[in-house]
Amino acid sequence: MNRVTEILNIKYPIFEGGMAWVGTPKLAAAVSNAGGLGTIGAGSMTPEILEKAIDEINTLTDKTYAVNIILVNPYADQLVEIAIKKKVPVLVFGAGNPGKYIPELKENNIKVMAVVSSENLALRLQKAGVDIIIGEGMECGGHIGDVTTMVLIPKLVEVLDIPVVAAGGIADIRGMKAVIELGAEGIQMGTRFVATHECEAHENYKNLILKAGIRDAIVTGATMGHPARVLKTKFAKKIKKLEVASPEEAEELMVGSLRKAFVDGDLENGSFMAGQSAGLINEIRSVKEIVEEFGMEFEKILKERGAEK
Repeated sequence: MNRVTEILNIKYPIFEGGMAWVGTPKLAAAVSNAGGLGTIGAGSMTPEILEKAIDEINTLTDKTYAVNIILVNPYADQLVEIAIKKKVPVLVFGAGNPGKYIPELKENNIKVMAVVSSENLALRLQKAGVDIIIGEGMECGGHIGDVTTMVLIPKLVEVLDIPVVAAGGIADIRGMKAVIELGAEGIQMGTRFVATHECEAHENYKNLILKAGIRDAIVTGATMGHPARVLKTKFAKKIKKLEVASPEEAEELMVGSLRKAFVDGDLENGSFMAGQSAGLINEIRSVKEIVEEFGMEFEKILKERGAEK
């Protein structure tokens, strides 16, 4: 259909964001089986956990899927080794430059993508041999940059030769149409896929998304150097206060808080990562419905553009 689908051998250029804890093999397989690109979120995984996750997804799908590796993970080198050993089709890197891994990944026919929030890093990654760049605007959930999707995507499209996929703030067809106009050749969504039947997040997590307004995804950790967008809860407000008064205590409370949100739905101690697009989501849907709706609309837009030429 376009460069993204050709490079990755997928039906639709619709990606699931690489969400730690949330990006389970079950959810990733559902996205891939529907024609998109499902992603195992290895952000907080050890090599042993990742190996089990890859074994599991291989029993759930025979389609292309990805593993997301955050380069600040102390096990990053070993996670890459596991991915090579297990012949993972696609690796997505975040929080750094994966250049040192690319030659070996290419030798093993593994496609490489990277998440960026600036054009400078994107240009370095293109030079290093990355296949696709995912430009993620600050509207996104989880760890964020400081440039909006509306500004980041056209700049990346302007300076790069490789395909750009847009992420951050996209949860409906209107958002997808907007980033296509900006030059994106695919979209990545995280929060929209949390609010699905197949996502294994606690019901409290999903319900918070459904109840959220567009101002209810706030940034914590900014003063400590690692800003992350989370849903507004008593815990999130407490962290924001402690960031200034007692950063050490804030850091301590945040350890394991995403697991508490995802597994336990702990409203008092959990950090519910989500993007501003939570305010646009008002129903739980199936992954298949979402991927096919977005994918078919994407195809329709491309056909219309082709007819205009």
